[in-house]
Amino acid sequence: MKTPWKTLFVAGSLAAFGLGAVAQMGHPMNDHAGMLDMHREHAMTPQRMEARMTKHLAELKRKLHITASQEPAWTAFTTAMKPPAAMAMTPPDRTEMAKLSTPERIDKMNQLRTQHHEAMQPYMDQRDQAIKTFYGVLDAQQKKTFDAEHTSMMHGGTKRG
Repeated sequence: MKTPWKTLFVAGSLAAFGLGAVAQMGHPMNDHAGMLDMHREHAMTPQRMEARMTKHLAELKRKLHITASQEPAWTAFTTAMKPPAAMAMTPPDRTEMAKLSTPERIDKMNQLRTQHHEAMQPYMDQRDQAIKTFYGVLDAQQKKTFDAEHTSMMHGGTKRG
């Protein structure tokens, strides 16, 4: 017959040994450098974005069953979907920002964000028009598939019931 004290002692010992092992492993979340490495490893670089978009478009083409007559519209659509080279917002100069007070930094960041949005607007308009034009050449079943895929994309890539 086991006593509760013996069971607690064994469980406590196992927990202590487990914590000791984790502490010796130096889990990356325990130090700042490890966290930065993890962030860099998973950061969305332009190369990763392009690879992800290429994969997504290939899957979309497969699901839509694009015909030979739709191929020119598909090519125009995929070309328009490529982001411009200057899509990423250029970070402000740190030394210049350090000279500003907090309210001035907030105003400067708002100004930079507004400039970025204004610069991106023509690309966004062109992309939206390309989607509408491509959508116009799809048959009813393809439109249904495209709608489902676009809805999924708008919700972070998750399929919702």
